[in-house]
Amino acid sequence: MTLYETTIPGVGRKFEIDCGTETLVALVHHDGKRELFRDGDDRHERLASLSDREARQLGSVLAGTYYQPVQLDDLEVPLGEAIIEWVRIDEESRLADTELGDATIWRETGATVIAVQRGRETVPSPDPEFVVESGDTVVALGTRDELAALDRLLGGR
Repeated sequence: MTLYETTIPGVGRKFEIDCGTETLVALVHHDGKRELFRDGDDRHERLASLSDREARQLGSVLAGTYYQPVQLDDLEVPLGEAIIEWVRIDEESRLADTELGDATIWRETGATVIAVQRGRETVPSPDPEFVVESGDTVVALGTRDELAALDRLLGGR
């Protein structure tokens, strides 16, 4: 990651953050307002406009003040090698508009669907006749390899 900083007279400072796959631009105004943009195709797409307080809260979240992630390789859980993963189903997904029983997820990946989230509703232990829709989030249990296979199967990112 590379960071470029530029003074913009009468406005504030511009920070360009090259993340490798994309560039983010943060504009910090003299009055404390912050704007966050995604740089692409000769234009900036505004992602957010934040007050000074909101920007500081977001910064502390990103810095790990609110939640410190753990190293997955060092994580010990009571499920042994199994972990839980959430996979969002989009329109192009093989699982969209398909009954779980017809999806052969366990046979092809080894992962087990333990719930489906649809909007604010969670369907625990959905039966084989449950139809997964575009926009649903499948909650699955499996090893890292099984869940990676599930992500590939369902067209996850």
